[in-house]
Amino acid sequence: MHITKTDIPVRLEAPGAVARQVPDFGTAEGAMGAEYFSLATGTDLAPLLVGLDGDACASPHWGYVIQGQVVVTYTDGGTESCSAGDVFHWPAGHSVRVDDDAELVLFSPQDSHGAVMDHIATKLAAG
Repeated sequence: MHITKTDIPVRLEAPGAVARQVPDFGTAEGAMGAEYFSLATGTDLAPLLVGLDGDACASPHWGYVIQGQVVVTYTDGGTESCSAGDVFHWPAGHSVRVDDDAELVLFSPQDSHGAVMDHIATKLAAG
């Protein structure tokens, strides 16, 4: 199975950010999803995660940074920078800030990440 970036449905769109998501990517219905994020410099997900457990994303992600640079902050206070060419695993309990326009591919459990995406959509709709 494969899909091109432009054929991946947009799940969320906000100024400086587009999240595309295939909720069932070759696994049992809804188990793991493939996601493609385009994020502009300065994008900070932290305000959109307020209200979730620990004010952080409750889903783990495995992925690859195609271009740019992001800084991941964990609820334990740790941070790490991920740059173009990096493969990563972000455990649950994190937030992301973009230091340089970034394109990322993520693979995430859809039960936990779907809830986070729904929360973000609600925050965006509230303005």
